[in-house]
Amino acid sequence: MNEPIFLQSVFQERIWGGQKLKQLFGYDIPYEHTGEYWAVSAHPNGQSIVKSGPYQGMLLGELWNSHPELFNSSSTVFPLLTKLLDASDDLSVQVHPNDAYAGAHENGELGKTECWYIVAAEPGACIIYGHEAKTKHELESMIAAGNWDSLLTKVPVKAGDFFYVPSGTIHALGKGIVVLETQQSSDTTYRVYDYDRKDKDGNTRELHLKKAIDVTSVPQAYQAVSYDTKEIENGVITTFVSNSFFTVEKWNVDGKASFPEAKQYTICSVIDGNGELSIDGQSYPLAKGDHFILPISSGDFQLNGKLELIISHE
Repeated sequence: MNEPIFLQSVFQERIWGGQKLKQLFGYDIPYEHTGEYWAVSAHPNGQSIVKSGPYQGMLLGELWNSHPELFNSSSTVFPLLTKLLDASDDLSVQVHPNDAYAGAHENGELGKTECWYIVAAEPGACIIYGHEAKTKHELESMIAAGNWDSLLTKVPVKAGDFFYVPSGTIHALGKGIVVLETQQSSDTTYRVYDYDRKDKDGNTRELHLKKAIDVTSVPQAYQAVSYDTKEIENGVITTFVSNSFFTVEKWNVDGKASFPEAKQYTICSVIDGNGELSIDGQSYPLAKGDHFILPISSGDFQLNGKLELIISHE
């Protein structure tokens, strides 16, 4: 039987970050403006490290390459990245490429389709989610004119909301929001607008308008969202999205809930509560802010306690 793989990961300093990852999850954050925690990552720009067990100290990318039998995947690289983001200020308005464009223009990098689960949101918090341009020419003209209020679509958010953000979607987290993001393992972002703010050295951050216009979907297409909810004994499983990029679910457990062995590796993030994972006669304490991977051949398992988890897999 394969043990669960608990991970310790990398914090990223961001101009828009803050202290909420410490306040909400108890993390020992390294920066005044801590914006991101790459909780489950094999991306070269921030890799997770195995905390314990037979693979202790290994980078997740190393584990992926040296022990493919743990994952049962046809992907050549670990294809997903799970992040927590603290938007203590507005993020830049941005857009991400698809696989084909990123492969051609970003040295073979994956594209970036992502999704957000809103962990916390201050009253009045909003995201930018899409745009109002009907043609590429109109998009270019509105960007050139700085006509942001007419171009960008704002959506109010609250804790518990979920948003699917395919590549080609102009988007931005607004101030006062904490999200768990599941995405393709990519670090390619094209900035469209950054509020003319300056970094700590007094420089405005680079924009990438040509590439952004190239990859933006016009007109904006919104996919209808319908969640699938299934009740199990002492638990509820909500499937937010399931497609060729990823499946993302929320598991609410209150008591002892049993789950069958997964056919593929499963990424698990505890976003609230505490309890324990029981598997193959062993118990592992779980607390808010823990992240782990269940490899294949782990066997059936139980979650016991009062827990909320975001679950993802290919």
